[in-house]
Amino acid sequence: MAKEPQTPLEEEMERAEHDAEPQQEPIEGQLDEADAAEMAEAEADAENLDNPEAEVLAARVEELEQAVAEAKDQALRAAAEVQNVRRRAEQDVDKARKFALEKFVKELLPVIDSLEKALDAMGEDASEVHREGVSMTLKLQLDTLGKFGVEAVEPQGEPFDPQYHEAMAMVPNPELEPNTVMDVMQKGYLLNGRLVRPAMVVVSQAA
Repeated sequence: MAKEPQTPLEEEMERAEHDAEPQQEPIEGQLDEADAAEMAEAEADAENLDNPEAEVLAARVEELEQAVAEAKDQALRAAAEVQNVRRRAEQDVDKARKFALEKFVKELLPVIDSLEKALDAMGEDASEVHREGVSMTLKLQLDTLGKFGVEAVEPQGEPFDPQYHEAMAMVPNPELEPNTVMDVMQKGYLLNGRLVRPAMVVVSQAA
């Protein structure tokens, strides 16, 4: 059934009734997500403004953490330095133990040279007992030094090495390569690998 047209007076009355009806308002405490985020940010800003000590404490914590890191680094460096000092001390002690006899060995080498020369100088008229006595004395002397790391350098026929040999003369010799040790005038000696006395040698040169 078609609705009858309303008179202007009826329209006015209907509009007034509609305006008089209660409008639905947002319930207190209900906010959308945007409003909640804005309020949380505002509260955080308010807390920061209300509590300036927080920033000071945060800066202090960062400063202490940096100080702790620096202290750890210094402790590691100190431990490494102590280790290096200990290692160097051990090396010095080891060297002192190995080469403490160097001067003593140098004093004994002329005795060995004399025994070798005496053995070489003995003629056919020397008694076998005399020869054997000198030979045994020389052997005993060399064996004793060998127990303490002493070894002879006798480079007969080897290439000349200036680190261990001292050239006393150079003689032309077409039968040998140049810079070859032709003759050993005096033996050299090492103490635990360190040169105590170079070998005195004669070196060949090109003819």
